[in-house]
Amino acid sequence: MPTLPSAPIAAAGLLGGYATARFTKNRRLGGAVLAAAGTITHLQWRRTATPRTATALTATYLTAFGASHPLAKKLGAWPSVAVVTAATAGAAWVLSDRRRNG
Repeated sequence: MPTLPSAPIAAAGLLGGYATARFTKNRRLGGAVLAAAGTITHLQWRRTATPRTATALTATYLTAFGASHPLAKKLGAWPSVAVVTAATAGAAWVLSDRRRNG
């Protein structure tokens, strides 16, 4: 069964998690979206990349979430989420998806 590239799933987790938390005013629900996408991408990276790359990409995803908070104080919330999402999706594409998709 073909799998979606991981970059858009990671982006959906970061953007969707923030949007869910913001618009529902329920941070736990936003965290659930973030965690679900993070779990899916981690499992996919374990199947399609080396263990070291899978760990690095998962760490990038989690670090992006954490870094968006202090970055939001300088850029604003949405721009901060956009920056960390672009960085994470770019890393996923370069380190996993591009190699798998030729």
